[in-house]
Amino acid sequence: MPPSPSQRPLVIQTERLDEAAAAWLEQRCELVVCDPADDSFGPLLARAHALVIRTYTRVDEALLERAPNLRVVGRAGVGLDNVDVKACADRGVTVVSTPDANTRAVIEYVGAAMLDHVRPRPAVERALPADAWRRLRDEAIGERQLSDRTLGIYGLGRVGTGVARLGAAFNMHVIYHDLLDIPEDARHGAEPVDRDTLLFDADILTIHVDGRAANRGLIDADAIRHWKDDILFINASRGFVVDAHALAEFLRASPEAGAVLDVHEPEPFGDDYPLLGLPNARLTPHIGAATETAHRNMSMVVRDVWRVLNGERPEHPASARVE
Repeated sequence: MPPSPSQRPLVIQTERLDEAAAAWLEQRCELVVCDPADDSFGPLLARAHALVIRTYTRVDEALLERAPNLRVVGRAGVGLDNVDVKACADRGVTVVSTPDANTRAVIEYVGAAMLDHVRPRPAVERALPADAWRRLRDEAIGERQLSDRTLGIYGLGRVGTGVARLGAAFNMHVIYHDLLDIPEDARHGAEPVDRDTLLFDADILTIHVDGRAANRGLIDADAIRHWKDDILFINASRGFVVDAHALAEFLRASPEAGAVLDVHEPEPFGDDYPLLGLPNARLTPHIGAATETAHRNMSMVVRDVWRVLNGERPEHPASARVE
């Protein structure tokens, strides 16, 4: 049976959750939805036993100092870039997340970006005479198809592996670079190469690395100088892995190249964002995981939050894996 209201731990939900997941947690806890910018957040935080966050709530030493009763932080998502896991561990606060919740959604986003790049698909919106019909068909001829392209994957983790599988399905030549030695049966036909070869040979380069500090500026001017002039670059991992100024300079000098970026630093960006307004840069508002299925999967972090509050072992503690 759910605990009585007087016994219920206080949980603060700072960002959107799937309604069913929030309702499930609310049956067991005192659940309060509150943005960290609200005046009421501080007093609530002082009493809170748990936080459920997504992308834009920063859990750092300063926040933890204001949360003496906090026992668990639930990140409804994959990466823990916005959570100081060590500071939480030092204070006895368990961090949990949903490591495979949005993998398929991000893979689909990358696939859509690749197809958009090679296959123009104009719609017929009215009846057309024969000459206009032929002209529209001629304008829709793609110069290449994916099977003609070399797909380079920087990071062969969960998403990278799925993208490799997708590339193989399109009969692409797939190469990858990763810090780890990936077993052959887990590569799905992708060929391991060194970093320079990846950067030199990729016609389409998609990056899928984790949030460790060493990956900041991973795609910088030195990396970009290796690229082909007509490369398509896709970033659906972290905004900070790309030097936006160096990328903008390359795109201005290489009009045949393209970039699709779903993640940025900062978010949201301002008028001074160097990639803004470039005709060959497509910027999307961090929507790689924006499917209802992925949102439901990520929101189920509430089950691990409740396990910790109930004195049980969580399924996905941060300490059990490397982000």
